[in-house]
Amino acid sequence: MNQLLVIVQIAGRRCALSAHDVKSVIELGAITPVPRAADFIAGIAALRSQSLTVIDCRRAIGFDAAPWPTDDRAAVIGNGGHSYALMVDGIEDITTATGEPGQVPGGFGPEWSRIAAGMIETATGPALLIDLPALIAGPDTPRGEIEVAA
Repeated sequence: MNQLLVIVQIAGRRCALSAHDVKSVIELGAITPVPRAADFIAGIAALRSQSLTVIDCRRAIGFDAAPWPTDDRAAVIGNGGHSYALMVDGIEDITTATGEPGQVPGGFGPEWSRIAAGMIETATGPALLIDLPALIAGPDTPRGEIEVAA
């Protein structure tokens, strides 16, 4: 397997996003809060006249809203005709997978198990492969109820 992956840090974990799903990496500017939005939605931001829903990945996984260090960059993805900016701790690199995703080892917890598509070995070490529809669905959506956009 030579799948291209974008490696990011989320809550101290090394995570992988399929590069096929990542439209770009941006530096987040102003984020406008959205009244009555779910807690994991940080707000909206603009990118070249396009509106992006900004997802706080830590909150979307189910972690507290405590302040956390970030490099202020986000991965822009598309899902179901909508565009999202994923707020992460940092963006490391682009690399290739050296195998197929395997089972997630125990000890990660239910939050990570809900959004993980598996553990994947890469040219730069192992990473948790993120299931993007599960991540953007938020922490209150059980995995079996997540709709996958075509």
